[in-house]
Amino acid sequence: MADLEGNKNAKNFHLDKKSKLEGFHVKGLNHSDWGMKTRLSKIFNEKSGNSVILAFDHGYIMGPTSGLERLDIAVPPLLPHIDVLMATRGGLRSCISPACGKGIALRCTAGRSVLDDDMSNEFKVVGIEEVIRMNASCMAIQVFIGSKNQHENLKELNRAVNEGMQYGIPIMGVVAVGKEMSRTKEYFLLATRMIAEFGAHIIKTYYCEGFEEIVAACPVPIVVAGGKKVPEKDALTLTYKAIKAGARGVDMGRNIFQAENPVAMAEAVNLIVHKKYTDEKAYEVYLKNK
Repeated sequence: MADLEGNKNAKNFHLDKKSKLEGFHVKGLNHSDWGMKTRLSKIFNEKSGNSVILAFDHGYIMGPTSGLERLDIAVPPLLPHIDVLMATRGGLRSCISPACGKGIALRCTAGRSVLDDDMSNEFKVVGIEEVIRMNASCMAIQVFIGSKNQHENLKELNRAVNEGMQYGIPIMGVVAVGKEMSRTKEYFLLATRMIAEFGAHIIKTYYCEGFEEIVAACPVPIVVAGGKKVPEKDALTLTYKAIKAGARGVDMGRNIFQAENPVAMAEAVNLIVHKKYTDEKAYEVYLKNK
């Protein structure tokens, strides 16, 4: 099998050469149709090419997460500083104004809760008609590469890609890291490339050392997950390192809505992603506004 036997270990990711955008500001998607591009433009800012995504879909698997006890109170104040809402259809319909003007990354897979030992057995539970009704900018499909349910996960991913392509709706492939998976460069190289080659238009994954190679090897944009809550300064440093390494944005949840001042934190993240602030400078702004 390729790269398992009889192949070179040395690889050249040509880090000194940038990908050609060819007239459209989203990597690898210049040849998409007009409808697809309009939705991608709701996600990625045309000037910076980047995106600040607020993930608040935690309730579908964790219940009322700290900081998200009341979606109608927690989320609206953050809207001026984010580009995209990543949420469930229930969370959006019940708590977010349809006039908010933000891109929508609609959570479309589910099947397990935090009470389960194995959380990898997820299925696509939101139909394409519902995605169209919600006017989603993209479908978020979670994939556990390397899990015992990898086969079913990949079937659901490909089903979503097939449906999305019929209607010009992008797919965000979410690299899920279960308890048995290691967060290494080798793993993320494999997972991000696989999901992109199956047709996902955006990849959400985690930052790690050697992230420049992961970005270079992935033919479509990568956004970095915020992950577990860390001190605000550390979260801003993660954001800065990810953008510097070539990520086209961040998809943050707990590191924004669980911050001491969520609004100030969202603004600081935005300054790094869109205004090229360093983490140190953005943290100064955060402290001032906090």
